[in-house]
Amino acid sequence: MSNKSTLDLMALHDYVVEHSVRDDSVLKDLRNETAEDEMARMQIAPEQGQFMALLVKLMSAKRIIEVGTFTGYSSLCMARALPDDGEMICCDIDEHWTRIAQRYWQRDGVENKIKLVLAPALDTLQQLVKDGRSNEFDLAFIDADKENYEHYFEYCLELIRPNGVILLDNTLWSGRVADNSVDDVDTNAIRALNRKLKEDTRIDLSLLTVADGLTLARKR
Repeated sequence: MSNKSTLDLMALHDYVVEHSVRDDSVLKDLRNETAEDEMARMQIAPEQGQFMALLVKLMSAKRIIEVGTFTGYSSLCMARALPDDGEMICCDIDEHWTRIAQRYWQRDGVENKIKLVLAPALDTLQQLVKDGRSNEFDLAFIDADKENYEHYFEYCLELIRPNGVILLDNTLWSGRVADNSVDDVDTNAIRALNRKLKEDTRIDLSLLTVADGLTLARKR
């Protein structure tokens, strides 16, 4: 027995995908189309998408907020797991990428569950609070500009119900958060958030070594 992980996660990645990920043509086609974009690195990994969909089902979630939609892979995975009367609000500012997302939502038949809001996410989240939707949502996924992660987190914490969960992507940031020689704005923003969450008594916390780091924060 060991009290530390002894797994080489990079070496095991292909094995994990081969023996876990249940794929289909819609997901593959979306990944392949996104891979042609110069910003393809912004798309989450397939094993992460499947894990998030499982969380939606485990929680019996009906209402989700997504901050940062890109070409729609994460929203597609989660929307599939929602019931027919489920609701997902997707916050983004880019029409080009989200047009791709909308095409795949329609192809998969989940577009009726998704409301895309093209506006700065902070404005959208603030409006949801003003509209009296605090404590209504079951799950939030944050995967947008890192400088605003803390602000997105605070709004999402207000909007999700007690026992709801916030997922934050890229919280290991390709390992840069643990490299003291790295000193850029995005890395420092994620470091600051990770420190903040560690001490935040409003949540229960787990930082997972899934993909680029995925933090789960349960609202107490």
